[in-house]
Amino acid sequence: NNAKRRRHHTILICNLNQRTMLASIARRPACTLLKRGQTLHRSLSTASSIETLTTSRSLETLFNPTEDHLALRSMLRTFVEREVEPQAHEYNKTETFNVPLFRKLGTADPEGLGILGLTVPEKFGGTGLIDAAAVALVHEELSYADPAFCLSYLAHSLLFVNNLAVNGTDEQRARFLPEACAGSKIGGMCMSEPGAGTDVLGMKTTAVFDENLNGFVLNGTKMWITNGTLTGEGTGDIFLVYARTGKNKMDITQFVVEKGMEGFSLGQKIEDKLGMRASNTAELVFENVLVPADTHVIGNVNGAILCMMRNLEIERVGLAAMAIGIARRCIDDMKQYALERSAFQSRDLYAFGQIQRHIAKSYAEYMAGKCYVYGVANSLDLLTHGNGLDADGVKLYSAPMAKCVADRAIQVMGGNGYVGEYVVERMWRDAKLLEIGGGTNESHHKNMCRDLRTMGSNKLD
Repeated sequence: NNAKRRRHHTILICNLNQRTMLASIARRPACTLLKRGQTLHRSLSTASSIETLTTSRSLETLFNPTEDHLALRSMLRTFVEREVEPQAHEYNKTETFNVPLFRKLGTADPEGLGILGLTVPEKFGGTGLIDAAAVALVHEELSYADPAFCLSYLAHSLLFVNNLAVNGTDEQRARFLPEACAGSKIGGMCMSEPGAGTDVLGMKTTAVFDENLNGFVLNGTKMWITNGTLTGEGTGDIFLVYARTGKNKMDITQFVVEKGMEGFSLGQKIEDKLGMRASNTAELVFENVLVPADTHVIGNVNGAILCMMRNLEIERVGLAAMAIGIARRCIDDMKQYALERSAFQSRDLYAFGQIQRHIAKSYAEYMAGKCYVYGVANSLDLLTHGNGLDADGVKLYSAPMAKCVADRAIQVMGGNGYVGEYVVERMWRDAKLLEIGGGTNESHHKNMCRDLRTMGSNKLD
């Protein structure tokens, strides 16, 4: 246990106040990150690029395409080591969401990182890194220590913030995004319902326009909503809600619904989940909620399918990157355990072929997934859509891979791997959600085969 604790504190910490430095880097425009990123990277160089295995320069460029990305990754690794890792086990046990820590990801906290609005232009309070590779690396780094905390980040930063930044008007961006980027308001997105998950077009929630009130009257129930409640008492702060607004199956519209709107309430906090226990999940109820037509309708009426498709791609890349973070953590813990544990008069567990198989296969599969995720992320334009084949593909590969790697880590550690102190059992439980949320494995099969079929006889590149 002492060796395990020592390993968790081996990252070199700069002599100056690191959190203050990280916050200043995060809030700088992307173009100014270069010089500070070089300085920060040098300060961490004795930790072998923050304890990573040496990779070829081409792969390093794939994972960190610019110095800006390198600075962002370095900043996050230090923050995760110091702030996220120490709290993860306790919040998992109590099934509670660490709201104060979450707010440190924004700009309202004086020492905040400024990544809640990562993909939002600076004039609306964001960081201005409109970049899928940056999105991927943030989700990878946060998930290395606490996938549940990262899931709440994804729901806020991608499902609410990025969605609104891409699909809203400038007036709506100026109205809703600054507080969300600051972290003073925490949001999410409402799509799934008790009777409609993967079958999203089967949703029953309706919004009927009332000409006299100049607004839409919203009725229905949404289920499995991340950040649906922050404390278990009352709703989260702000949400993008999909509802049916016409007779045709594609007639769906997206609305902003805010905490305190009359008729908007918490149905229940979902308790006793298998994994992602430190991320609150809720049922939300809408009973004659009046949504102003002039300010709270995002995109065109009956046109939210386009908004949905645009955002699903980056959501799936984010979820796949979470799987990469889970796998990397499990491999790190597995190989360290194998090095420290001896058995049958051997120096360590690396002497046994069964253990070699678990570690080697896990590393190869992890690297394959990481290359796929960052290869797709580096070419993904957040302002367009039509990249569904590989957005589905990275998640279809990476989610089961992470679960399998976590399973192998438990197997290598034996009884120790089965208990919470050794983290990998939590990673195993958290990884399962990635095969369900944001699109089930089966939905990815369907989507990808549809896209491949439309290629006809055309050859793959």
